[in-house]
Amino acid sequence: MSKPGEGVGRRLIHINTSDRGGGVAEILNNVTRHDESRDFQSGWIVVDAPDDFYTVTKGLHHLFHGYGDTAVLSEGARIYRDVLHEVSRLLESEIRQDDILVLHDPQTLGLAVWAAQRGVPVYWHCHIGTIRSPAHVTDALWDFFAHDLRAVDAALVTEPRFLQGAQISRVLIVHPAIDPDAPKNVPLDTADVAEYLQTIGTNATTSTVGPAGRVWQDGPVPVDAPVVPQVSRWDPLKGIRDVLRVVERLDSRAHVVVAGPDPAEVLDDPEGVDQLNEALQQLRALPAQVRGRVHLIALSAQDRDLNALRVNALQRRADVIVQRSVEEGFGLTVTEAMFKAKPVVATRTGGIPRQIEDRFNGLLVEPGDDEAFIVAVNELVTDAKLRAELGAAAESSVRKGYLIDRLIRDYDLLRK
Repeated sequence: MSKPGEGVGRRLIHINTSDRGGGVAEILNNVTRHDESRDFQSGWIVVDAPDDFYTVTKGLHHLFHGYGDTAVLSEGARIYRDVLHEVSRLLESEIRQDDILVLHDPQTLGLAVWAAQRGVPVYWHCHIGTIRSPAHVTDALWDFFAHDLRAVDAALVTEPRFLQGAQISRVLIVHPAIDPDAPKNVPLDTADVAEYLQTIGTNATTSTVGPAGRVWQDGPVPVDAPVVPQVSRWDPLKGIRDVLRVVERLDSRAHVVVAGPDPAEVLDDPEGVDQLNEALQQLRALPAQVRGRVHLIALSAQDRDLNALRVNALQRRADVIVQRSVEEGFGLTVTEAMFKAKPVVATRTGGIPRQIEDRFNGLLVEPGDDEAFIVAVNELVTDAKLRAELGAAAESSVRKGYLIDRLIRDYDLLRK
């Protein structure tokens, strides 16, 4: 378990369960780095937990998205509570009376009662959810977390409807944001992009394994080919299977890249390895001619900044970026793509419609609608003018509302 930082003023301490591999880790890395530059007291504690804890919290993750077996709430309750009790014991010597805690997602919500009992202000930042959850699932969830929710001073959320039915004293709308100066978003020229892609191996003649990660492909991405990437965790909610299912019907010039963090390095997501293996099975089942236009990449984040620069290069090489999520709390990869003035085809779910207005700064399709997705991608691949118009509007939208300075101001309000 990492320790909180130092500085001046009242400490704002963020607690989550992973320092890499997802949007929350990305946000916290940027927020705490900016706090340090302002000499603010800030901290980021990453909880260490056994594998069975992450199995339970993955089950909770599914329930927050409206599916899965509610039996995990009874069968996993003891593991969940016992682990967080041990975490709270370790935190006793690290947390001061005037600290403010921000617990991120359901993995750490179980610390709320302990914090409140110590008289420490505690907020829960919920980055996930759905507006389509069956009533029996949400009822069971909110019953499981009833005491925890009563202990928080407020819940922070992108979409208030994610918390429908929960008994919470106060709900604050706080949208995620990206850092334009972070390695994932800094400008890269054509030579930089080519160099970083070369380190990944997308220009290789076959599958490769190297310091950047693992690449599965039958051949390189041609320098003049339209590139259509999706960058996301290896998670069933990200719609990776949906992307691969329709490759054969996409423009025959387009090369599809599916990239995500190497699941072997993402300890709090036990399903990642299975999801990557399923994607590989889909890849191998494609006809040879189609398979040659698909590239699967598991990126190593051992060097966090270098990994971010490689993702940056993948996004900047893109002609059209896609995100076929079944559910999506917000979708920072959408934000990143829009900031780079790329046209995005994404699903109308979760927080994505808060970023994309259809045919103004991107294209929206319904989750699971193959036909609409195919038409949208092919339209953008063939229409350079539309790509440029949507991309310009997308960048402007992100600059107006989804940059890190705004998120830091939101968090600063919790100090008052």
